[in-house]
Amino acid sequence: METQSVAGVELADPDLAAATAHGLDRVEELLHREVHSDYHFVSETSLHLIDAGGKRFRPLFTLLSAQIGPSPTGPDVVRAAAVVELVHLATLYHDDVMDSATMRRGAESANHRWDNTVAILTGDFLFAHASRLVADLGPEAVRIIAETFAELVTGQMRETRGPAESDDPVRHYLQVIAEKTGSLIATSGRFGGMFSGCTAEQIESLHRFGATIGAAFQISDDIIDIASPSLDSGKTPGTDLREGVHTLPMLHALADAECPPRLRELLSAPIETDAGVEEALGLLRSGPGIRQARETLAGYAEEAQAELRKLPPCAAVDALSTLTTYTIDRTG
Repeated sequence: METQSVAGVELADPDLAAATAHGLDRVEELLHREVHSDYHFVSETSLHLIDAGGKRFRPLFTLLSAQIGPSPTGPDVVRAAAVVELVHLATLYHDDVMDSATMRRGAESANHRWDNTVAILTGDFLFAHASRLVADLGPEAVRIIAETFAELVTGQMRETRGPAESDDPVRHYLQVIAEKTGSLIATSGRFGGMFSGCTAEQIESLHRFGATIGAAFQISDDIIDIASPSLDSGKTPGTDLREGVHTLPMLHALADAECPPRLRELLSAPIETDAGVEEALGLLRSGPGIRQARETLAGYAEEAQAELRKLPPCAAVDALSTLTTYTIDRTG
């Protein structure tokens, strides 16, 4: 059966693919209309990342979730999808400042092109417009997005501070990705269900599915950064090692009583040489950390599939199931 890729997700049903593509076009139009400002420079900086592209995964998930309800194409669905994307884009501007990034989505990052102040204010501008849009969706939607804001900030703060001495580093990391990545994707699914007329039970399943698949995607990225040669993944392996970021496979490796002293030494700081990165990758690939991370990923995928089994059979649920399988398969 031929499939059509929409925002990076393979959709086998042609009607679903067409409806989703049309919905994303409407989201794109709303994003451009929403960030327009009489002060041209604000419009320019706001459109910088919008026009740089990106997969639009969060609005896509909102639109797919809406297909499960009786009113999948209502104007509130598109508005909700634009809200979650504006929130996501705003966090990217702020993240790039905190990370001193120079590139984002293949383009020069806003903080590097202009400066940190411009990037921070642009993120704030997008947050403001997300808040304005969500106000049109009613007080419950406002409450949900406010709670999501709080989770995103808490996750970033938790990551910035790092685990306390009494914390389990693996549990701390899983909490960080639940808040930083899972929370907004969970809200995307919740909004899709809410504004298409899904039942309360269906909305909750979409919410839990989004939280789980969001965390699973981050874990799969962690695994790919170590396990996959660049020719297979299209990415340069060892990026996290170079940045000194301890991801799930590394944390599992460090927790192992038989972790090689040389690996502990390499992981104690950002690795600056290609030879050091290759050595660390070899030790990680041959150790138990990568296997344990795959087991954790498989557990998340099964939780996600369990939530989908609670939803009525339809093309959108099939697409989300395929996405869940892909999350595991992409790690090779």
